Amino acid sequence: MELVAGCYEQVLFGFSVHPEPKASGDHQQKWTPVADFTHHAHTASLSAVAANSRFVVTGSKDETIHIYDMKKKIDHGALVHHNGTITCLKFHGNRHLISGAEDGLICVWDAKKWECLKSIKAHKTWNLVEGRSAFIKNIKQNAHIVEWSPRGEKYVVVILNKIDVYHLDTAAVSGTITNEKRVSSVTFLSESVLAVAGDEEVVRFFDTDSLMCLCEFKAHENRVKDMFSFEIPEHHVIVTASSDGFIKMWRLAQDKKITPSLLCEVNTNARLTCLGVWLDSVTDTKESLPPAAEPSAVSKEQPKGGKKESGGAVQEEARQSKPHTKKRGLTGVSEEPTKGSGLVAAKKRRVGEMLEKKRKKKKIRVMQ
Repeated sequence: MELVAGCYEQVLFGFSVHPEPKASGDHQQKWTPVADFTHHAHTASLSAVAANSRFVVTGSKDETIHIYDMKKKIDHGALVHHNGTITCLKFHGNRHLISGAEDGLICVWDAKKWECLKSIKAHKTWNLVEGRSAFIKNIKQNAHIVEWSPRGEKYVVVILNKIDVYHLDTAAVSGTITNEKRVSSVTFLSESVLAVAGDEEVVRFFDTDSLMCLCEFKAHENRVKDMFSFEIPEHHVIVTASSDGFIKMWRLAQDKKITPSLLCEVNTNARLTCLGVWLDSVTDTKESLPPAAEPSAVSKEQPKGGKKESGGAVQEEARQSKPHTKKRGLTGVSEEPTKGSGLVAAKKRRVGEMLEKKRKKKKIRVMQ
């Protein structure tokens, strides 16, 4: 697996994490994070990160979304449809990416061709199959986080330090959780248990039915900016990232009243803003993966400006500086942008090269 985190300093960090074999007498398995890459593709601080089985995407205040192929460790291009800070990114399976930004747009992307399928004016709840509004709920105040439970039976709306719990069957608030400080991140650990982090060092687990705090623990030395939870065989894990520069992995007990145990930690020496986890899982065989542009050497002379194509992926180095690498680096791609989807350009170029080679071979045979 790979921990990926963005920061104010415009850098994306990647750390591969491997469990060590248990030594005799050890009660708990040790995990070791190893620096895998750092990449400086954005021109402003990173604000969001998401991952599916192959790609990691990052959003920034520079209004772009960058795509990284984690299998090949290359930069796969940039999506430039939005005109505002990217505020949220979420994959739906391996086929679709949903992005939101301060321009008030929700964009649904084809995560194979990297084309914008729908651009919806927010803020409403939508039936994404038909691209129409499915439900409207007036929350009366500006919310900065909305999070759905794993089964989709409830969702929470965060307004400053208050968390309203909604049940889908009634569309009404069933209760309100009040945190001590402004909430910065929430994640469901189960259908009823919610992890809450805010502008403080503490993480709390709440029962969304009883609204009671199950446990709290000091996770960092500064405010916790983001969290991510996932399950792998024998482990239920929550990862936290903080302004103190640390990324930490915690093992959750089955009883959420028990304080999590620290699996590992790593210091990035940066002011972290967003967090994701890339799990190298087996992809559904029904879904073929998109062709990735072959990596090419990064030119020392970068173009001064890049063209912004609405609704497409741009393969260019205009906004990228040369990657700073540790062990392995994400290589920039220097394809020319094409209207609609820059990822198509590389495929067309390769096909053209193959046809040209065949034509030359045929010409040689004729001459002989």
